[in-house]
Amino acid sequence: MADWIVLAAISVVSASFAILWLLPRRQPKAGDYGLSAPGALFNVVFLFDGDRLISHSDVALAGYESVSNWADLRRLLQRDFPAFPETPEIVRSEGNIAVSAIDCTVEREVLCEWIDGIIRVQLRDLTGTASNPRRDPNDPIRLAMEQAPYPVWLVDNRNKVQWCNAAYVSLVRKIVGQDADLTDPLFPSLTDEAQLGRKTRVSIPVRGGSAKIWFDLTRVARDQDQLCYAVDINAIVEAETAQRKFVQTMAKTFAQLSIGLAIFDRNRQLALFNPALVDLTTLPPDFLSLRPSLSSFFDRLRDQHMMPEPKNYRSWRRQMNDLLEAAQDGNYQETWSLPSGSVYSVSGRPHPDGAVAFLFEDITAEITLTRRFRAEMDLMQSILDKLADAIAVFSDDGTLATTNYAYQMLWGDSDEAGFEPVTVLEITRQWQEHCTATPILGEIREFVTGRENRAEWSGELTLKSGGSMTCTVSPMQNGATIVRFVPGSAAKDIAEMRKISA
Repeated sequence: MADWIVLAAISVVSASFAILWLLPRRQPKAGDYGLSAPGALFNVVFLFDGDRLISHSDVALAGYESVSNWADLRRLLQRDFPAFPETPEIVRSEGNIAVSAIDCTVEREVLCEWIDGIIRVQLRDLTGTASNPRRDPNDPIRLAMEQAPYPVWLVDNRNKVQWCNAAYVSLVRKIVGQDADLTDPLFPSLTDEAQLGRKTRVSIPVRGGSAKIWFDLTRVARDQDQLCYAVDINAIVEAETAQRKFVQTMAKTFAQLSIGLAIFDRNRQLALFNPALVDLTTLPPDFLSLRPSLSSFFDRLRDQHMMPEPKNYRSWRRQMNDLLEAAQDGNYQETWSLPSGSVYSVSGRPHPDGAVAFLFEDITAEITLTRRFRAEMDLMQSILDKLADAIAVFSDDGTLATTNYAYQMLWGDSDEAGFEPVTVLEITRQWQEHCTATPILGEIREFVTGRENRAEWSGELTLKSGGSMTCTVSPMQNGATIVRFVPGSAAKDIAEMRKISA
Protein backbone atom coordinates (compact mmCIF):
# COMPACT_ATOMS: atom_id res chain seq x y z
CA MET A 1 0.00 0.00 0.00
CA ALA A 2 2.82 2.36 0.84
CA ASP A 3 4.37 1.66 -2.53
CA TRP A 4 1.23 2.77 -4.27
CA ILE A 5 1.15 5.97 -2.26
CA VAL A 6 4.77 6.71 -3.09
CA LEU A 7 4.15 5.95 -6.76
CA ALA A 8 1.15 8.28 -6.85
CA ALA A 9 3.12 11.06 -5.19
CA ILE A 10 5.93 10.66 -7.69
CA SER A 11 3.40 10.83 -10.55
CA VAL A 12 1.84 14.01 -9.21
CA VAL A 13 5.22 15.65 -8.76
CA SER A 14 6.30 14.61 -12.25
CA ALA A 15 3.11 15.97 -13.78
CA SER A 16 3.58 19.23 -11.92
CA PHE A 17 7.12 19.56 -13.16
CA ALA A 18 5.94 18.78 -16.71
CA ILE A 19 3.30 21.49 -16.53
CA LEU A 20 5.81 23.96 -15.14
CA TRP A 21 8.16 23.06 -17.96
CA LEU A 22 5.42 23.64 -20.57
CA LEU A 23 4.48 26.99 -19.08
CA PRO A 24 6.70 30.00 -19.86
CA ARG A 25 9.37 30.95 -17.33
CA ARG A 26 9.48 34.72 -18.14
CA GLN A 27 6.85 36.91 -16.54
CA PRO A 28 5.90 40.22 -18.19
CA LYS A 29 5.96 43.52 -16.43
CA ALA A 30 2.98 44.70 -14.45
CA GLY A 31 0.31 46.40 -16.51
CA ASP A 32 1.24 44.46 -19.67
CA TYR A 33 -1.85 42.30 -19.57
CA GLY A 34 -4.94 42.03 -21.74
CA LEU A 35 -5.57 41.13 -25.33
CA SER A 36 -5.31 44.74 -26.54
CA ALA A 37 -2.19 45.59 -24.53
CA PRO A 38 1.13 45.91 -26.38
CA GLY A 39 2.57 42.83 -24.66
CA ALA A 40 -0.64 40.83 -24.50
CA LEU A 41 0.55 38.19 -26.95
CA PHE A 42 3.97 37.75 -25.40
CA ASN A 43 4.57 34.37 -23.79
CA VAL A 44 0.93 33.60 -23.02
CA VAL A 45 0.47 29.82 -22.75
CA PHE A 46 -2.59 27.57 -22.45
CA LEU A 47 -2.53 23.80 -21.91
CA PHE A 48 -5.41 21.68 -23.17
CA ASP A 49 -6.29 18.06 -22.66
CA GLY A 50 -8.59 17.63 -25.61
CA ASP A 51 -11.16 20.44 -25.46
CA ARG A 52 -10.63 21.05 -21.75
CA LEU A 53 -8.29 23.74 -20.43
CA ILE A 54 -6.14 22.16 -17.76
CA SER A 55 -3.67 24.97 -17.08
CA HIS A 56 -2.37 28.32 -18.23
CA SER A 57 0.34 30.83 -17.44
CA ASP A 58 -0.35 33.52 -14.88
CA VAL A 59 -0.28 36.27 -17.47
CA ALA A 60 -3.11 34.55 -19.30
CA LEU A 61 -5.43 35.36 -16.42
CA ALA A 62 -5.57 39.00 -17.56
CA GLY A 63 -8.11 39.21 -20.34
CA TYR A 64 -8.75 35.48 -20.68
CA GLU A 65 -10.76 34.76 -17.52
CA SER A 66 -13.66 33.40 -19.58
CA VAL A 67 -11.52 30.75 -21.29
CA SER A 68 -12.41 27.30 -19.99
CA ASN A 69 -12.22 25.24 -23.16
CA TRP A 70 -10.93 25.27 -26.73
CA ALA A 71 -14.05 26.97 -28.15
CA ASP A 72 -13.72 29.87 -25.71
CA LEU A 73 -10.12 30.54 -26.75
CA ARG A 74 -10.94 30.24 -30.43
CA ARG A 75 -13.78 32.72 -30.03
CA LEU A 76 -11.41 35.27 -28.49
CA LEU A 77 -8.70 34.76 -31.10
CA GLN A 78 -10.90 34.48 -34.18
CA ARG A 79 -10.87 38.18 -35.01
CA ASP A 80 -7.08 38.50 -35.04
CA PHE A 81 -6.23 34.89 -35.92
CA PRO A 82 -9.06 33.58 -38.11
CA ALA A 83 -6.97 30.55 -39.11
CA PHE A 84 -6.84 29.24 -35.52
CA PRO A 85 -7.81 25.53 -35.60
CA GLU A 86 -11.48 24.83 -35.02
CA THR A 87 -10.83 21.67 -32.95
CA PRO A 88 -7.87 20.16 -31.07
CA GLU A 89 -8.02 17.15 -33.41
CA ILE A 90 -6.59 19.34 -36.18
CA VAL A 91 -3.52 20.04 -34.02
CA ARG A 92 -3.25 16.35 -33.18
CA SER A 93 -3.26 15.40 -36.86
CA GLU A 94 -0.85 18.16 -37.91
CA GLY A 95 1.51 17.98 -34.94
CA ASN A 96 2.57 21.63 -34.83
CA ILE A 97 0.65 24.60 -36.30
CA ALA A 98 1.85 28.21 -36.43
CA VAL A 99 -1.08 30.60 -36.97
CA SER A 100 -0.14 34.07 -38.27
CA ALA A 101 -2.16 37.19 -37.54
CA ILE A 102 -4.61 38.30 -40.20
CA ASP A 103 -2.79 41.64 -40.30
CA CYS A 104 0.60 41.03 -41.88
CA THR A 105 1.91 44.22 -40.30
CA VAL A 106 1.53 42.66 -36.84
CA GLU A 107 4.51 40.47 -35.86
CA ARG A 108 2.50 38.06 -33.72
CA GLU A 109 1.50 34.44 -34.02
CA VAL A 110 -0.18 31.58 -32.18
CA LEU A 111 1.84 28.37 -31.91
CA CYS A 112 -0.09 25.14 -31.32
CA GLU A 113 2.02 22.06 -30.34
CA TRP A 114 1.01 18.44 -29.66
CA ILE A 115 3.16 17.11 -26.79
CA ASP A 116 2.32 13.61 -25.53
CA GLY A 117 -1.44 14.10 -25.58
CA ILE A 118 -1.29 17.66 -24.27
CA ILE A 119 -1.87 20.62 -26.61
CA ARG A 120 0.29 23.64 -25.82
CA VAL A 121 -1.04 26.94 -27.23
CA GLN A 122 1.37 29.88 -27.01
CA LEU A 123 0.52 33.45 -28.00
CA ARG A 124 3.78 35.20 -28.71
CA ASP A 125 5.15 38.44 -30.07
CA LEU A 126 7.78 37.94 -32.77
CA THR A 127 9.15 41.47 -32.62
CA GLY A 128 12.85 41.38 -31.93
CA THR A 129 13.06 37.58 -32.04
CA ALA A 130 15.39 35.61 -34.24
CA SER A 131 14.30 34.86 -37.80
CA ASN A 132 11.65 32.19 -37.93
CA PRO A 133 12.36 29.58 -40.60
CA ARG A 134 8.64 29.35 -41.24
CA ARG A 135 8.52 33.07 -42.05
CA ASP A 136 11.69 34.12 -43.81
CA PRO A 137 11.73 37.97 -43.79
CA ASN A 138 13.69 37.91 -47.04
CA ASP A 139 11.29 35.61 -48.82
CA PRO A 140 10.60 37.44 -52.12
CA ILE A 141 7.09 36.00 -52.38
CA ARG A 142 6.22 37.16 -48.90
CA LEU A 143 7.73 40.59 -49.55
CA ALA A 144 5.84 40.91 -52.82
CA MET A 145 2.52 40.09 -51.17
CA GLU A 146 2.86 41.97 -47.90
CA GLN A 147 4.45 45.12 -49.35
CA ALA A 148 2.38 45.32 -52.52
CA PRO A 149 1.04 48.86 -53.06
CA TYR A 150 -2.47 47.55 -53.71
CA PRO A 151 -4.74 45.47 -51.44
CA VAL A 152 -4.27 41.69 -51.42
CA TRP A 153 -6.28 39.36 -49.17
CA LEU A 154 -7.37 35.75 -48.76
CA VAL A 155 -10.99 34.72 -48.12
CA ASP A 156 -12.29 31.27 -47.20
CA ASN A 157 -15.39 29.54 -48.51
CA ARG A 158 -17.49 31.37 -45.90
CA ASN A 159 -16.30 34.71 -47.33
CA LYS A 160 -14.22 35.49 -44.26
CA VAL A 161 -10.84 37.15 -44.61
CA GLN A 162 -8.02 34.85 -43.46
CA TRP A 163 -5.05 37.03 -44.36
CA CYS A 164 -4.42 40.50 -45.79
CA ASN A 165 -1.47 42.70 -46.62
CA ALA A 166 -0.61 46.15 -45.31
CA ALA A 167 -2.38 47.98 -48.15
CA TYR A 168 -5.63 46.15 -47.37
CA VAL A 169 -5.34 46.93 -43.65
CA SER A 170 -4.71 50.60 -44.39
CA LEU A 171 -7.71 50.73 -46.71
CA VAL A 172 -10.02 49.04 -44.18
CA ARG A 173 -9.02 51.44 -41.44
CA LYS A 174 -9.52 54.38 -43.79
CA ILE A 175 -12.98 53.24 -44.89
CA VAL A 176 -14.39 51.49 -41.80
CA GLY A 177 -12.29 52.79 -38.93
CA GLN A 178 -9.36 51.86 -36.71
CA ASP A 179 -11.41 49.26 -34.80
CA ALA A 180 -12.59 47.44 -37.92
CA ASP A 181 -12.90 43.67 -37.88
CA LEU A 182 -10.46 42.54 -40.56
CA THR A 183 -12.25 39.22 -40.98
CA ASP A 184 -15.28 40.99 -42.46
CA PRO A 185 -14.64 41.49 -46.18
CA LEU A 186 -14.45 45.09 -47.31
CA PHE A 187 -15.26 44.31 -50.94
CA PRO A 188 -18.50 42.74 -52.18
CA SER A 189 -18.43 39.00 -52.80
CA LEU A 190 -18.66 37.65 -56.34
CA THR A 191 -21.07 34.75 -56.67
CA ASP A 192 -20.58 34.36 -60.41
CA GLU A 193 -17.85 31.78 -60.92
CA ALA A 194 -17.42 33.01 -64.48
CA GLN A 195 -15.89 36.18 -63.04
CA LEU A 196 -13.12 34.29 -61.28
CA GLY A 197 -9.76 35.27 -62.71
CA ARG A 198 -11.26 38.28 -64.49
CA LYS A 199 -11.31 41.95 -63.62
CA THR A 200 -14.54 43.21 -62.14
CA ARG A 201 -15.16 46.89 -61.49
CA VAL A 202 -16.51 47.44 -57.98
CA SER A 203 -16.92 50.44 -55.71
CA ILE A 204 -16.91 50.92 -51.97
CA PRO A 205 -18.47 53.95 -50.26
CA VAL A 206 -16.33 56.36 -48.28
CA ARG A 207 -17.34 56.75 -44.65
CA GLY A 208 -19.19 59.97 -43.91
CA GLY A 209 -19.89 60.95 -47.51
CA SER A 210 -21.51 59.99 -50.77
CA ALA A 211 -18.24 59.53 -52.64
CA LYS A 212 -17.04 56.12 -53.77
CA ILE A 213 -13.65 54.56 -54.39
CA TRP A 214 -13.43 52.38 -57.50
CA PHE A 215 -11.31 49.26 -57.89
CA ASP A 216 -10.62 46.54 -60.41
CA LEU A 217 -11.25 43.40 -58.35
CA THR A 218 -9.68 40.08 -59.37
CA ARG A 219 -10.35 36.80 -57.55
CA VAL A 220 -8.22 33.70 -58.11
CA ALA A 221 -9.79 30.43 -56.97
CA ARG A 222 -7.83 27.97 -54.81
CA ASP A 223 -8.81 24.70 -53.15
CA GLN A 224 -10.73 26.03 -50.16
CA ASP A 225 -10.35 29.77 -50.56
CA GLN A 226 -9.85 32.66 -52.95
CA LEU A 227 -6.90 35.01 -53.34
CA CYS A 228 -8.12 38.52 -54.11
CA TYR A 229 -6.43 41.55 -55.65
CA ALA A 230 -7.78 45.11 -55.89
CA VAL A 231 -6.27 47.84 -58.05
CA ASP A 232 -7.29 51.45 -57.45
CA ILE A 233 -8.84 52.81 -60.67
CA ASN A 234 -10.36 55.93 -59.16
CA ALA A 235 -8.33 58.16 -61.49
CA ILE A 236 -9.52 56.15 -64.50
CA VAL A 237 -13.17 56.35 -63.42
CA GLU A 238 -12.87 60.09 -62.81
CA ALA A 239 -11.31 60.52 -66.25
CA GLU A 240 -14.11 58.47 -67.83
CA THR A 241 -16.71 60.51 -65.97
CA ALA A 242 -15.08 63.76 -67.10
CA GLN A 243 -14.92 62.47 -70.65
CA ARG A 244 -18.57 61.42 -70.53
CA LYS A 245 -19.61 64.84 -69.23
CA PHE A 246 -17.48 66.49 -71.90
CA VAL A 247 -19.15 64.42 -74.61
CA GLN A 248 -22.57 65.30 -73.20
CA THR A 249 -21.63 68.98 -73.16
CA MET A 250 -20.35 68.78 -76.72
CA ALA A 251 -23.50 66.94 -77.80
CA LYS A 252 -25.66 69.70 -76.30
CA THR A 253 -23.50 72.29 -78.03
CA PHE A 254 -23.70 70.45 -81.35
CA ALA A 255 -27.47 70.30 -80.99
CA GLN A 256 -27.59 74.12 -81.06
CA LEU A 257 -25.43 74.45 -84.17
CA SER A 258 -26.94 75.36 -87.51
CA ILE A 259 -24.15 73.43 -89.23
CA GLY A 260 -24.83 69.75 -89.82
CA LEU A 261 -22.28 67.51 -88.12
CA ALA A 262 -21.55 63.85 -88.89
CA ILE A 263 -18.68 62.13 -87.08
CA PHE A 264 -17.54 58.69 -88.24
CA ASP A 265 -15.33 56.52 -86.03
CA ARG A 266 -12.25 54.60 -87.07
CA ASN A 267 -14.47 51.77 -88.33
CA ARG A 268 -16.19 54.23 -90.72
CA GLN A 269 -19.46 53.98 -88.75
CA LEU A 270 -21.53 57.05 -87.90
CA ALA A 271 -20.80 57.76 -84.24
CA LEU A 272 -22.40 61.18 -83.69
CA PHE A 273 -24.75 63.52 -85.52
CA ASN A 274 -26.74 66.60 -84.58
CA PRO A 275 -30.31 67.70 -85.41
CA ALA A 276 -29.05 70.19 -88.00
CA LEU A 277 -27.76 67.28 -90.09
CA VAL A 278 -31.29 65.86 -90.24
CA ASP A 279 -32.70 69.23 -91.31
CA LEU A 280 -30.07 69.86 -93.98
CA THR A 281 -29.84 66.37 -95.50
CA THR A 282 -33.49 65.30 -94.93
CA LEU A 283 -32.12 61.89 -93.92
CA PRO A 284 -34.50 60.12 -91.52
CA PRO A 285 -33.30 60.00 -87.89
CA ASP A 286 -33.98 56.27 -87.64
CA PHE A 287 -31.55 55.67 -90.50
CA LEU A 288 -28.87 57.78 -88.83
CA SER A 289 -29.50 56.05 -85.49
CA LEU A 290 -28.57 52.73 -87.07
CA ARG A 291 -25.01 54.05 -87.40
CA PRO A 292 -24.64 53.60 -91.16
CA SER A 293 -21.25 53.27 -92.78
CA LEU A 294 -19.64 56.17 -94.57
CA SER A 295 -20.43 54.76 -98.01
CA SER A 296 -24.06 54.04 -97.06
CA PHE A 297 -24.40 57.58 -95.74
CA PHE A 298 -23.28 59.22 -98.98
CA ASP A 299 -25.20 56.70 -101.09
CA ARG A 300 -28.35 57.72 -99.24
CA LEU A 301 -27.56 61.39 -99.87
CA ARG A 302 -27.16 60.65 -103.55
CA ASP A 303 -30.47 58.75 -103.69
CA GLN A 304 -32.29 61.69 -102.11
CA HIS A 305 -30.63 64.20 -104.47
CA MET A 306 -28.96 65.92 -101.55
CA MET A 307 -25.59 65.99 -103.27
CA PRO A 308 -24.52 66.86 -106.82
CA GLU A 309 -24.44 63.90 -109.14
CA PRO A 310 -20.73 63.20 -109.70
CA LYS A 311 -19.52 62.59 -113.22
CA ASN A 312 -17.71 59.53 -112.00
CA TYR A 313 -19.21 58.40 -108.71
CA ARG A 314 -16.76 55.55 -108.32
CA SER A 315 -13.77 57.87 -108.52
CA TRP A 316 -15.48 60.21 -106.05
CA ARG A 317 -15.95 57.30 -103.64
CA ARG A 318 -12.29 56.48 -104.06
CA GLN A 319 -11.49 60.09 -103.22
CA MET A 320 -13.49 59.75 -100.01
CA ASN A 321 -11.60 56.61 -99.06
CA ASP A 322 -8.32 58.33 -99.80
CA LEU A 323 -9.39 61.17 -97.54
CA LEU A 324 -9.95 58.83 -94.61
CA GLU A 325 -6.63 57.09 -95.13
CA ALA A 326 -4.68 60.28 -95.84
CA ALA A 327 -2.20 61.92 -93.52
CA GLN A 328 -3.21 64.12 -90.64
CA ASP A 329 -2.97 67.30 -92.70
CA GLY A 330 -5.38 66.08 -95.40
CA ASN A 331 -8.61 68.06 -95.85
CA TYR A 332 -11.71 67.76 -97.99
CA GLN A 333 -13.59 70.90 -99.04
CA GLU A 334 -16.28 71.24 -101.71
CA THR A 335 -19.28 73.41 -102.56
CA TRP A 336 -22.36 71.44 -103.54
CA SER A 337 -24.94 73.06 -105.82
CA LEU A 338 -28.05 70.95 -105.34
CA PRO A 339 -30.85 70.47 -107.88
CA SER A 340 -33.20 72.29 -105.49
CA GLY A 341 -31.14 75.47 -105.82
CA SER A 342 -29.56 75.22 -102.39
CA VAL A 343 -25.82 75.49 -102.03
CA TYR A 344 -23.97 73.53 -99.33
CA SER A 345 -20.39 73.86 -98.18
CA VAL A 346 -19.13 70.37 -97.25
CA SER A 347 -15.83 69.84 -95.47
CA GLY A 348 -14.17 66.74 -94.07
CA ARG A 349 -11.54 66.74 -91.35
CA PRO A 350 -9.64 63.51 -90.68
CA HIS A 351 -8.29 62.87 -87.19
CA PRO A 352 -5.18 61.00 -86.02
CA ASP A 353 -7.24 58.31 -84.28
CA GLY A 354 -8.86 57.32 -87.57
CA ALA A 355 -12.12 59.21 -87.06
CA VAL A 356 -13.39 61.81 -89.51
CA ALA A 357 -15.88 64.66 -89.13
CA PHE A 358 -18.01 66.02 -91.98
CA LEU A 359 -19.55 69.48 -91.73
CA PHE A 360 -22.54 70.49 -93.84
CA GLU A 361 -23.27 74.22 -93.98
CA ASP A 362 -26.09 75.84 -95.92
CA ILE A 363 -24.49 78.81 -97.68
CA THR A 364 -27.42 79.45 -100.02
CA ALA A 365 -28.12 82.89 -98.53
CA GLU A 366 -24.46 83.84 -98.70
CA ILE A 367 -24.11 82.66 -102.29
CA THR A 368 -27.37 84.39 -103.24
CA LEU A 369 -26.19 87.62 -101.65
CA THR A 370 -22.84 87.36 -103.43
CA ARG A 371 -24.52 86.73 -106.74
CA ARG A 372 -26.90 89.61 -106.18
CA PHE A 373 -24.06 91.93 -105.24
CA ARG A 374 -22.12 90.84 -108.31
CA ALA A 375 -25.17 91.45 -110.49
CA GLU A 376 -25.61 94.92 -109.00
CA MET A 377 -21.94 95.65 -109.62
CA ASP A 378 -22.31 94.53 -113.22
CA LEU A 379 -25.39 96.75 -113.55
CA MET A 380 -23.56 99.76 -112.15
CA GLN A 381 -20.64 99.12 -114.47
CA SER A 382 -23.02 98.95 -117.43
CA ILE A 383 -24.56 102.28 -116.40
CA LEU A 384 -21.13 103.89 -116.13
CA ASP A 385 -20.16 102.52 -119.52
CA LYS A 386 -23.22 104.19 -121.08
CA LEU A 387 -22.19 107.64 -119.85
CA ALA A 388 -20.46 109.98 -122.34
CA ASP A 389 -18.20 111.47 -119.66
CA ALA A 390 -14.96 109.64 -118.83
CA ILE A 391 -15.07 108.58 -115.18
CA ALA A 392 -12.41 107.25 -112.80
CA VAL A 393 -13.25 106.24 -109.22
CA PHE A 394 -10.55 106.10 -106.53
CA SER A 395 -10.97 104.29 -103.21
CA ASP A 396 -10.08 105.82 -99.86
CA ASP A 397 -6.55 104.35 -99.97
CA GLY A 398 -5.78 106.16 -103.23
CA THR A 399 -5.99 103.17 -105.59
CA LEU A 400 -8.04 103.14 -108.75
CA ALA A 401 -11.28 101.27 -108.08
CA THR A 402 -13.09 101.38 -111.42
CA THR A 403 -13.38 103.22 -114.73
CA ASN A 404 -15.95 103.30 -117.52
CA TYR A 405 -15.77 102.68 -121.25
CA ALA A 406 -15.45 106.40 -122.11
CA TYR A 407 -12.42 106.70 -119.80
CA GLN A 408 -10.78 103.70 -121.41
CA MET A 409 -11.34 105.20 -124.87
CA LEU A 410 -10.03 108.58 -123.70
CA TRP A 411 -6.85 107.50 -121.93
CA GLY A 412 -6.30 104.19 -123.67
CA ASP A 413 -6.50 101.97 -120.56
CA SER A 414 -7.87 98.43 -120.86
CA ASP A 415 -11.04 97.36 -119.11
CA GLU A 416 -8.93 95.42 -116.56
CA ALA A 417 -7.13 98.56 -115.40
CA GLY A 418 -9.81 99.31 -112.85
CA PHE A 419 -9.16 95.98 -111.08
CA GLU A 420 -5.41 96.36 -110.80
CA PRO A 421 -3.87 97.96 -107.70
CA VAL A 422 -2.86 101.17 -109.52
CA THR A 423 -2.28 104.25 -107.37
CA VAL A 424 -3.41 107.80 -108.09
CA LEU A 425 0.24 108.77 -108.51
CA GLU A 426 0.69 106.31 -111.37
CA ILE A 427 -2.58 107.35 -113.00
CA THR A 428 -1.80 111.08 -112.91
CA ARG A 429 1.59 110.36 -114.43
CA GLN A 430 -0.21 108.71 -117.35
CA TRP A 431 -2.43 111.78 -117.68
CA GLN A 432 0.63 114.02 -117.51
CA GLU A 433 2.05 112.35 -120.61
CA HIS A 434 -0.82 113.82 -122.66
CA CYS A 435 -1.19 117.16 -120.88
CA THR A 436 0.89 120.26 -120.51
CA ALA A 437 2.38 121.06 -117.13
CA THR A 438 -0.38 121.99 -114.70
CA PRO A 439 -0.84 122.03 -110.91
CA ILE A 440 -4.27 120.43 -111.29
CA LEU A 441 -2.86 116.89 -111.39
CA GLY A 442 -0.99 117.48 -108.12
CA GLU A 443 -4.14 118.87 -106.56
CA ILE A 444 -6.03 115.76 -107.69
CA ARG A 445 -3.43 113.57 -105.93
CA GLU A 446 -3.73 115.58 -102.71
CA PHE A 447 -7.53 115.48 -102.86
CA VAL A 448 -7.69 111.71 -103.39
CA THR A 449 -5.30 110.94 -100.52
CA GLY A 450 -6.49 113.72 -98.20
CA ARG A 451 -9.20 113.63 -95.53
CA GLU A 452 -9.99 117.33 -95.06
CA ASN A 453 -11.45 120.15 -97.19
CA ARG A 454 -13.03 117.69 -99.58
CA ALA A 455 -15.32 119.94 -101.59
CA GLU A 456 -16.12 119.46 -105.25
CA TRP A 457 -14.03 121.50 -107.65
CA SER A 458 -13.22 121.69 -111.38
CA GLY A 459 -10.29 122.65 -113.56
CA GLU A 460 -9.20 122.85 -117.17
CA LEU A 461 -6.60 120.49 -118.59
CA THR A 462 -4.68 121.56 -121.69
CA LEU A 463 -3.38 118.85 -123.93
CA LYS A 464 -0.04 118.92 -125.63
CA SER A 465 -1.94 118.79 -128.92
CA GLY A 466 -3.54 122.12 -128.06
CA GLY A 467 -6.99 120.89 -127.04
CA SER A 468 -8.58 121.16 -123.60
CA MET A 469 -11.07 119.35 -121.34
CA THR A 470 -12.86 120.02 -118.09
CA CYS A 471 -11.90 117.86 -115.10
CA THR A 472 -14.35 117.71 -112.17
CA VAL A 473 -13.25 116.16 -108.84
CA SER A 474 -16.04 115.15 -106.41
CA PRO A 475 -15.89 113.46 -102.98
CA MET A 476 -17.89 110.26 -102.34
CA GLN A 477 -18.87 108.25 -99.26
CA ASN A 478 -16.25 106.45 -97.15
CA GLY A 479 -13.40 108.61 -98.47
CA ALA A 480 -13.74 107.64 -102.14
CA THR A 481 -13.26 110.14 -104.98
CA ILE A 482 -14.73 110.38 -108.49
CA VAL A 483 -12.87 112.21 -111.26
CA ARG A 484 -14.95 113.14 -114.32
CA PHE A 485 -13.57 114.31 -117.66
CA VAL A 486 -15.99 116.18 -119.93
CA PRO A 487 -15.30 115.00 -123.46
CA GLY A 488 -14.67 117.50 -126.28
CA SER A 489 -12.13 118.07 -129.00
CA ALA A 490 -9.50 116.83 -126.51
CA ALA A 491 -10.72 113.28 -126.82
CA LYS A 492 -10.16 113.29 -130.54
CA ASP A 493 -6.71 114.87 -130.08
CA ILE A 494 -5.64 112.15 -127.61
CA ALA A 495 -6.92 109.41 -129.90
CA GLU A 496 -5.00 110.87 -132.83
CA MET A 497 -1.82 111.15 -130.71
CA ARG A 498 -2.17 107.48 -129.69
CA LYS A 499 -2.41 106.47 -133.35
CA ILE A 500 0.69 108.54 -134.24
CA SER A 501 2.72 107.04 -131.33
CA ALA A 502 1.57 103.57 -132.32
